[in-house]
Amino acid sequence: MQRIRPEDWYSVRRLHDDVTAISEPYIQEFYRCNVWHIRGRDRDMLVDSGMGVVSLREWVPLVTERELIAVASHTHFDHIGCHHEFECRAVHSAEADLLANPTRENTLADPYVTDDIFDALPPEPYCSKCYAVKRAPATRILEDGDIIDLGDRQFEVIHTPGHSPGGIALYERATEILFSGDIVYDGPLIEDTYHSNLADYIASMERLMTLPVRLVHGGHFPSFGGERYRQLIQGWLDEKQKN
Repeated sequence: MQRIRPEDWYSVRRLHDDVTAISEPYIQEFYRCNVWHIRGRDRDMLVDSGMGVVSLREWVPLVTERELIAVASHTHFDHIGCHHEFECRAVHSAEADLLANPTRENTLADPYVTDDIFDALPPEPYCSKCYAVKRAPATRILEDGDIIDLGDRQFEVIHTPGHSPGGIALYERATEILFSGDIVYDGPLIEDTYHSNLADYIASMERLMTLPVRLVHGGHFPSFGGERYRQLIQGWLDEKQKN
């Protein structure tokens, strides 16, 4: 399989609201995490950090321009691979141990990380069988209701267990923007990993349904508006009630 040069590994796209989407286009869409960079007055925020197969700090200059807090929406391999590159790292308390002590099993790298998840491989010396997330102990432990303050922008931490125990979404009330992680996005939702919990997932979805949301930036797949958000959640909940 073809290998990609490190300078070509990432795609960077500036959106509205001082949000930039960073992605790894050579990872197949289902496994490709959305990395979100949010610019604030006093500091920036990074929501998730991708697979970690190519350095974010070295190849995406945007993430080194200003003081930044790297937040983990949860600790699966595709979301925390570059967290060790950042000085300030935040995660929900329920997954702090995973961020500090990642293994191939507890980050889901095993069984998912194989050459088959790529359309083209990262540069050498990358090897799927050798892949492992590096430990990145949190410098800030998050709980439900905490605020991540960027100076002129405040994001509320919403604990959304279900996909994983320490999953979080980040909600900016002033703009009604939600960074939803993997609890809801416009694609197949995963509710059967080793630490998923269906009862928690339902409770999280019911809670999210009450939020006034204008725009959603999810952990995977394209962003979408508030109407689609409510449609996705209600459709998912209706499906669960049938079963």
